[in-house]
Parts: sequence; C-alpha cells; structure tokens
Amino acid sequence: MSGTKEADKSPWIAVRVNPGGDSHKLIAVLFAAGSQGVQEDGDALVTHFPPGTPTDELVRDIMDADPRARVSISLAPQTDWSEWRASVQAHKLGRLTVAPPWLAGDYDPQTTVVIEPAMAFGTGEHATTRGVIRLMQQISPMPRLVADIGAGSAVLSICAAKLGAERVVAVEIDEDAISNSEENVRANGVEGRVHIVQGDATTVLPLVAPVDLVLANIISSVLTELLPIVFDSLTEGGRAILSGILQTESDAMLDEIRKGGWTVIAEDREDAWWSVLIARP
Repeated sequence: MSGTKEADKSPWIAVRVNPGGDSHKLIAVLFAAGSQGVQEDGDALVTHFPPGTPTDELVRDIMDADPRARVSISLAPQTDWSEWRASVQAHKLGRLTVAPPWLAGDYDPQTTVVIEPAMAFGTGEHATTRGVIRLMQQISPMPRLVADIGAGSAVLSICAAKLGAERVVAVEIDEDAISNSEENVRANGVEGRVHIVQGDATTVLPLVAPVDLVLANIISSVLTELLPIVFDSLTEGGRAILSGILQTESDAMLDEIRKGGWTVIAEDREDAWWSVLIARP
C-alpha cells in the first residue's frame, strides 16, 4: 500500500453501508477487512478500500454480520489532496504525539511518532489504536522485547520503540501494508529496533518468543483464538495489550482472559471500544 497518494492513479473503492442493526459490529467488520477509518454520514457508514479489494468477499462479510444491512459500492471520486491534508490532525496521547509528516515538525521528535497516512482518512488513528498507546504508557519501564501482531502501519511498534523497547518485531500478514510500515519505521529512525516480518502471527509469534510484551489490535474473534499462543510466547510475568474489542464484547473477552489464567491489570474505554492490559503468571 503506497503512502504517496498522488502517485496512486487507480481509483479507490468507496463503500457505504446502511446498518440494519448494531452499527458498531459493522465498523468492526470494516476495520477487519482493511479499512483505516470509518466516517458516519447520518445513519450510514462510509469508508474506502484500495484498488483490487475483493468486494464480493467484503459484501459477504458485511451481510453475515448484519443481514438487514444495505451496501453500496462505487469508485471513489478524485480527491482534493490539499483539502484533505488540511483536515488531518496530530493526536496527543499521553507522552506521545502521533502526527503525519507535514505536521510532525511542530512537535518534539523524541516523543513524536510520524505516520504517513495510507488512505484518505487522516493517519488512520482509531480508538483501538489510541487505547493501546495509552495502556502501553502504564507499563514502566517499557519491556525490552516486544511483539506487535497485526501491525498494519507499525504505529504501535514505533510507539513501543519510542517508549524504550530495545527490540520490536512487527508481524503483518498483509503484503500491501509492508511498504507503508517500512516507510514509517524509517521516518521515525527506529530501523535498528523495529523489525517488520510478513507472516501469520500463529506461526511467527512462537518463532520470536519469548518476548516481554505482545501488542494485539485485532478483532475479538481472532484474539480469542490467539490468546493461548500469546500466553505461551511470553516470558514469565509477561504482559499483553489486547484491542479491537467492542465494549459489548468485553464481558465475554474477560471470561476468556480469566479462563486462560491471565490477570487483568488495566482497562481503557473510548467510544464503543474496549482495550485491556493483562499479565500472565
């Protein structure tokens, strides 16, 4: 996925969904399919996907989650990038600031995470991302070895490095996300500490274990499957931060966490989303 918008001549795919039920469940589906941002336009959810996105599969996932939803798909019109850039903001999150390159110069480079936006929804910040960043700052000192699974743009990996992690392995299965994540790592000067690995977390995480901290911003159904692997990949007393979980799913996830022998350290809630910091014995 290219981080340079002007260089991408292919039109993006515009998706508009009118929910028939819980819109938050559909938002989770859209993010799981690769959306980096969802706008609410009245009752409708609007987002964009890169050229080549399998729309048949996307529609099927939406309808599985909400059979009464109405989905409209079209090619996105040409974007006025100057107007779009003017709408992008920096995000102050505790000791860190996440900003696009053209705003980063206004902030301390030691505590600024520079993220090249990968699509026309700002830097792709979402409540789930912010939750992980806030919870990371409740850990002191920052653990030495960190794994970030489902790393995407590598924003969380870069945050971990900026907070003091010595080595971070960013695991991402989507080939299209790799170039953007590598670009972001270089832009932040953390190439020696953040290492991008393309692959499935179920395979890669045990290979890089043991680690002191696992970051996992993934939908709850996948997190439930990954919890035993995460547990076994941590050092004794190691911690994990889980996000991508709707608040309506938090009780069920807490049951899974406690059944797995974890201890809950801290929680973070924003809008419809819930994130949690947990530790293994």
